Amino acid sequence: MSSSFGTLLRITTFGESHGVGIGVIIDGCPAGLPITTEEIQVALDRRRPGQSDLTTPRKEADQVEVLSGVFRDETTGTPISLLIRNKDQASHDYSHIEHAYRPSHADYTYDVKYGRRDYRGGGRSSARETAARVAAGVVAGKLLAQYGVRAQSYVSQVGAIAVPVGYEQLDLGLIDSNLVRCPHPETAERMAELIRQTRDRHDTVGGLVTGVVQGVPVGLGEPVFDKLHAELGKAMLSINAVKGFEYGSGFAGTLLFGSEHNDAFYTDENGAVRTRTNHSGGIQGGISNGQDIYFRVAFKPVATILQAQATINDQGEEISLAGRGRHDPCVLPRAVPIVDAMTNLVLADMLLRARANKV
Repeated sequence: MSSSFGTLLRITTFGESHGVGIGVIIDGCPAGLPITTEEIQVALDRRRPGQSDLTTPRKEADQVEVLSGVFRDETTGTPISLLIRNKDQASHDYSHIEHAYRPSHADYTYDVKYGRRDYRGGGRSSARETAARVAAGVVAGKLLAQYGVRAQSYVSQVGAIAVPVGYEQLDLGLIDSNLVRCPHPETAERMAELIRQTRDRHDTVGGLVTGVVQGVPVGLGEPVFDKLHAELGKAMLSINAVKGFEYGSGFAGTLLFGSEHNDAFYTDENGAVRTRTNHSGGIQGGISNGQDIYFRVAFKPVATILQAQATINDQGEEISLAGRGRHDPCVLPRAVPIVDAMTNLVLADMLLRARANKV
């Protein structure tokens, strides 16, 4: 089982949803990077369960412990080890699925692949693993900040309710001004109401998270297999419940002619090369071109619903199964810091690789 991600800046996550804890080892981070436990905790608090009535009521403080790699609030250049202990496991909520395969979960595939599975909350397949990624993403984000790069993401659609304008017309400072993490207040209210209605029906709903990266230097990304957009796509598609990724004009770009879609170059008043449009989403030939990078990540409705569904058990017998326990009616609000983290990890790794490409 591969639990590592990255090339020069490499992370390895460990732990299960209902085990002692989860954590991450970060290897390749340069020495001298300022980082505090409090900064990591802020990001974890954005992802943690039980933060509002729109999320799972599981109560986890998600307090991070820095075990190595940081001394006097600076990285030492050695592996950074971060641990988040589990506190509010309710493993009894999952006893009914010890031998049952939940629809659209990893129960069946894990069982066949490994010959066994941890049914308590999904074990390693649980979205709880992403807390470790969020912690690592803070370190990567601090590295990017040294170069003036900032990644942000927000909820741009829940069900059929979508933000009516692009990110350029939004105040991204409003992302955390509401429970949905949507910087368009009127739309956020409608999204929140839809999530509550869905929860009350014992159902779930999906949507889109939009990512935006500003201040990106030219030259991040490799020209063939490790294209920047390919690495971003891999990172996003590795997140639980993600079903799709598109950057720049995405699938909508297929409706344009080349004469409409091409981004024309010009030189601005400061002598910098710019493009008049940004259908490329800040990436051309797999390499950043200095424009804003923007992309969208599609999240499916959470698979666990508190309704009876037809399925089978590990003996192949047909059964009826209803979800139990504490689950998100919509994963989108808590997914925002996860998307931020994976974006930071990709770009920080690519930045280090770019620095190694030439003298």
